[in-house]
Amino acid sequence: MDREDLDKEVKEHGVLMEQKYKGSKGRRRGIAAVAVLLILVGAAGGYFFGGYTGNTPNQDNVYTIPKENPNATKELPAVRNTAVVEAVKHVGPAVVGITTRVYDRDIFNRRVAVGQSTGSGVIFDAKGYIVTNNHVVSGSNEVNVSLTNGKTVPGKVVGTDPSTDLAVVKIDEIKDLPVASLGDSDALQVGETAIAIGNPLGLEFRGTVTVGVISALNRSLEAMDQRFTLIQTDAAINPGNSGGALVTADGKVVGINSAKISKEGIEGIGFAIPINQAKGIIEQLISHGRVIRAYLGLYGADKDIAERYGYQWDHDGGVLVMQVAPKSPLSLSGIRPGDYILAIDGKAVNTAKDMRTIIDSYKPGDKVVITYEHDGETQDTEVLLAKAPEGEGR
Repeated sequence: MDREDLDKEVKEHGVLMEQKYKGSKGRRRGIAAVAVLLILVGAAGGYFFGGYTGNTPNQDNVYTIPKENPNATKELPAVRNTAVVEAVKHVGPAVVGITTRVYDRDIFNRRVAVGQSTGSGVIFDAKGYIVTNNHVVSGSNEVNVSLTNGKTVPGKVVGTDPSTDLAVVKIDEIKDLPVASLGDSDALQVGETAIAIGNPLGLEFRGTVTVGVISALNRSLEAMDQRFTLIQTDAAINPGNSGGALVTADGKVVGINSAKISKEGIEGIGFAIPINQAKGIIEQLISHGRVIRAYLGLYGADKDIAERYGYQWDHDGGVLVMQVAPKSPLSLSGIRPGDYILAIDGKAVNTAKDMRTIIDSYKPGDKVVITYEHDGETQDTEVLLAKAPEGEGR
């Protein structure tokens, strides 16, 4: 084969290869076009015939919770509208938060806050009077009262009584101020429902409701110098509940809760000041700013006190007269140290607490007959009770 024939054959072979390549490329383009078309058809089919494509749901296949009938009654069913619910509705709005601040002066004589505390209180009079615990407001320079409607208003301490841990705060009269109804704590029965309302741990948990029962009545705590017995309940009472309400199932306030006299670290044991004993204290705090008590002028000891200090007690009942205060009502009688007081107006006296409870039931200016033992002989003497100096009460 000469060179001319060889060049001709190569040229023909190149043309043939180019045609094959163009045909293959066309087929590939055709296949790609068909694939794209199938994808578009599939997508369209899914959109028109499928349950979901994109963000547009098929409403026929979506479940929706039925809406409440707008014409249905909004009243709480009887099975849920319990006595506790009703009691809280009545008393809850009258239970307020009390925030106190204590201020002092720094070395530059600038006023600086040195302490803050939060407790509870109960509005018992539409004039704006609120009962709380003495330890909630004691020593404070500023008192603010947080109402259940969200408003906070300034309060003024009207009076305090450390002996009973009670105090009264007043706010300016407000229209339609909610007021709690006070009940009869002497009518309480062990086992009946008890509802505690207050602000445990501060205003963040304002209006907290805890429910239990009246666990016991007439409780005395040895570690406290109580002026009267307490109500025990297993309704939770925590710091911040102090001054809040202990309520019966009929919506009556029968006690003022006190976290101070609830023993720490023990669950299910809380205490409240009986409202019947608190009423007289409240009235005096509003009238005089403090409690004016009757006074004998006696410093005495009973069997428990004597044994606590290591003394032998060889007498059957009574209170031993240890000392008589100078210029006191008792100093004007024939009673002297070493005598035993056995009764007051015929009421037996076996402990110092008995005697104080009896004297607290009288007013300054009342006369009482004291039965006492002197040198083994029983005698009676009449004593005119005086007004107790501040800090005194026996």
